[in-house]
Amino acid sequence: MDAAILSKLLSPDGWALLSALPAYDERLAMRTATRLREAGISPDLAAAALTQSRLRTRARAKFGDFADGMLFTADGLEQATRLLVAALHARRYLEAGVTTVADLTCGIGADAMTFAGTGLRVLATEIDEVTAAIATVNLRHFPEAEVRHTDGLTLDLLAEGVDGVYADPARRTRGGQRIFDPRAYSPPLDAVWALRETIPAVGIKVGPGIPHEGLPDDAETQWVSVDGDVVEAGLWFGPLAPEGPGRTAMVLRTVTDADGKEHTLSRTVRRLPGAAEQPEVGAVGQFLYEPDGAVIRAGLVADVAAELGGRLVDRTIAYVTTDTPAPLPGTDSGEPGTDAAVATGYRVLDTMPFGLKRLKAYLRERNVGRITIKKRGTAVVPEQLRTQLVLAGTEEATIVLTRVAGSQQVLVVEPLGSAA
Repeated sequence: MDAAILSKLLSPDGWALLSALPAYDERLAMRTATRLREAGISPDLAAAALTQSRLRTRARAKFGDFADGMLFTADGLEQATRLLVAALHARRYLEAGVTTVADLTCGIGADAMTFAGTGLRVLATEIDEVTAAIATVNLRHFPEAEVRHTDGLTLDLLAEGVDGVYADPARRTRGGQRIFDPRAYSPPLDAVWALRETIPAVGIKVGPGIPHEGLPDDAETQWVSVDGDVVEAGLWFGPLAPEGPGRTAMVLRTVTDADGKEHTLSRTVRRLPGAAEQPEVGAVGQFLYEPDGAVIRAGLVADVAAELGGRLVDRTIAYVTTDTPAPLPGTDSGEPGTDAAVATGYRVLDTMPFGLKRLKAYLRERNVGRITIKKRGTAVVPEQLRTQLVLAGTEEATIVLTRVAGSQQVLVVEPLGSAA
């Protein structure tokens, strides 16, 4: 979107048009565009309004009802922090005693909205003019927030009264390709975390694929997952890391109570002093546990294995096995509580070496027609395997394709909590 189109969209007529559009439906997009042109709406304004309607629909997964009053760019929405996680960011600054946060790469303003909504004063900067204008629109209800079209790294932050810094550097090229080298972020990661020499309370959102090698020794690096999806990693310095430096995992799970209300459970996994880097490896037991993705990315599988009282099925595979059920929240082996489960549990029904003919016969004998395939440490493509199995029964099954002590195995399992 260029500045001229944004100006049209922000005009009284443009904003009224956007507000009047029905919920976006891809199947009706061409018909809606034709109707707008027939009503005399200029093609460029109609296209911009439909694009915003489409992005708002996508954005509801991150912003809920707030999305209906916001503007977006495709790249800005892709990188924007979902409100649930942004609220955790804001809590760190509040608990650290920060009063004014400089959001140096505010994008469309997702984190800045949450900072301002919790009472923090926010100085948000964005180097792209159109994106800065969109952030200004999104922050229009927050007098505590100021948006500037500038490079935040050029500001005298102390003179601005800033006592906390946040940054979410761009991690994609102009062509949309992911950038994995932190030195190629925009701005480079080194330039942002150097600010901690001036302002100790620095937080930086990074991609969850960031390598452990080269992480700063004085930061808490936390990987965050939401309902099993690893959404980000964050580097937290100084008072924003009150428990000290190291690697942690934050697991967030949405649950619905008996009244139909949704709640978010959370759990933080942290490397304990003296904890073993490598867990025991042994035979497959009666239960199998798959650690949450944030735990795996943080390199804390050994810690979860110790908590579960289990062992790995293979030294290179993040599956934990036990001989007795582990007390995880929300399973038939643990009482529901306030903590999110850090692993998904299964009861092991059978194991066998991997082989297509053997597996087909096994499933056919048990009248299996629908199958869930999980995999780790194997080159098998689940979609291709499902086609090759030619299932025609009426029962369901779950199989895990993985390595056990170096050999390819099939584990037939059922989720804990399901009927035997």
